[in-house]
Amino acid sequence: MKPTIRKYALQNALKFGKANPGAVIGKLLAEDSSLKSKIKDVAKDVQAVIKEIAKLTPEKIREELEKTAPELLEEKKGPTEKVLPELKNARLSKVVMRFEPSPSGSMHIGHAYVMGLNAEYVKRYNGKLILRIGDTNPENIYPAAYELLEDDAKWLTKKGINEVLIQSDRLEIYYNYMERLIGLEKAYICTCDPEKYRELSKASKACPCRGMKEQLKRWRKMFDGFKQGEAVGRIKTDLKDKNPAMRDFPVFRIAEGEHPRQKKKYRVWPLMNMAVTVDDIESGVTHVIRAKDHVDNAKRQEIMYGYLGKKAPEALFVGRINFQDMPVSATQTRKDIDDGKYVGWDDIRLPFLQALQKRGYQPETFVKYATDVGLSLSDKKVSKEDYFKAIDAFNRDIIDEKAYRYFFVANPVKIKIDKAPSDEKELDLHPTNKKGGRKFKTSDVFYISQDDVDSLEGGVNRLMDCLNFTKKGKKYSYHSPGYEVFKESGEKIMHWVSEEHLNVEVLMPDNKIVSGLGEMSLKSVKVGTVVQLERFGFCRLESKDMKNKELVFWFGHK
Repeated sequence: MKPTIRKYALQNALKFGKANPGAVIGKLLAEDSSLKSKIKDVAKDVQAVIKEIAKLTPEKIREELEKTAPELLEEKKGPTEKVLPELKNARLSKVVMRFEPSPSGSMHIGHAYVMGLNAEYVKRYNGKLILRIGDTNPENIYPAAYELLEDDAKWLTKKGINEVLIQSDRLEIYYNYMERLIGLEKAYICTCDPEKYRELSKASKACPCRGMKEQLKRWRKMFDGFKQGEAVGRIKTDLKDKNPAMRDFPVFRIAEGEHPRQKKKYRVWPLMNMAVTVDDIESGVTHVIRAKDHVDNAKRQEIMYGYLGKKAPEALFVGRINFQDMPVSATQTRKDIDDGKYVGWDDIRLPFLQALQKRGYQPETFVKYATDVGLSLSDKKVSKEDYFKAIDAFNRDIIDEKAYRYFFVANPVKIKIDKAPSDEKELDLHPTNKKGGRKFKTSDVFYISQDDVDSLEGGVNRLMDCLNFTKKGKKYSYHSPGYEVFKESGEKIMHWVSEEHLNVEVLMPDNKIVSGLGEMSLKSVKVGTVVQLERFGFCRLESKDMKNKELVFWFGHK
């Protein structure tokens, strides 16, 4: 262990002037979590090594690190060092990209991956990002999703959405394009029986409707004449195309159900390929990131681009991420919410952005994850454990430097330390970025966790940054004030709160609540702020009731 301890102690001493035992132990535990069971021996070894290197000059410390652990001298950027490849034919300030979710619910972690890629590219090229809500299928629309999706997109991109388009507001534009295609003799209205049409297409033969005249008249009959299911608009393509899916594909249909936004105003609705093509043209989209199962759709859209004399956007394809043990179907989740299984899209158990935001995850976390995964064509299976391990690491890198530290004692036990002096103390809000700010008034009464009570040994123990005490039987006795005494032969160091404290509840990812006590300095934390409850984890303050001295946090991660 000694060489590993020494390299981390040297690194910490070089960075801060003096090695911090807690920081060194943290590095060791991050490397080997099994050391937790030997923490007492590890702490003693760390103290011994720190004492050894205390007299070394910075120059000597750097010299030793260069020989034994040069990698610790490098300024690490963490696991986000991966960089997305350059966009083909991209020009600064000219890149326009879009993200198009359907309004079936809030955004989940799958949406966050693709939107994160878009956001990163637009940021790199100082481009424009469009949120486009694809609501041309009246049968599967969740009205609240319009607002949810816009809120999610603006949060994830840190207000980087330049424009929001809703397709059902743009139907007249799609109609105009269809009339242009009919005028170019590149589109027609088909009234064939679907089964008969499939047989003809399979045989690479034209249906009778394809060669009919007065297609514009037939088109207008879709608005007032044909019934639902009697007619579709099709694009003319090569009937001998090797891929049957490319032959005379449909672009318009009749749907007479009520639309949540447009009500009964329209009955002729564009299918995805028509709406996407028109919107990309109208918006000047230059680059599109698509799931690889949209390869055929990209080809269909290229055909329409060619007919209209336009150049199709550069297409980038990505594989599907199959998240294991996590419900990412908005349709099913909506049903589960309606059935009472979840309280809403922000239920802490859900992998949806509404919930993850309330747990304290930062928008940049999901962009970093997307960048780390990159533009991979391979389909992936990602377990819940692996996904959260990754985003927890990214999020920790972002919030660790700004999250203030506070004491929190879960499952508290009241102890009285005989002859402990009354005192006033001030501790740091952050070990490096915010000195002072946490004030305590102490007496002989303290609260420590049940776990600490159960593991106390007979030697000298310490309340962190407060005092040393001993325990004999059920009696707790004051020993000494300073850390130096504990450092020589101490047994256990622990967090605590005094008689002046706040009641704290933490909602955990499994929807269970951990109750405990928090230090009084927590009263100044604003709702929505992420803090570190020491030795417990990063948590976001959800609500506070100072009249009853009660705070409710949502747990983020360790």
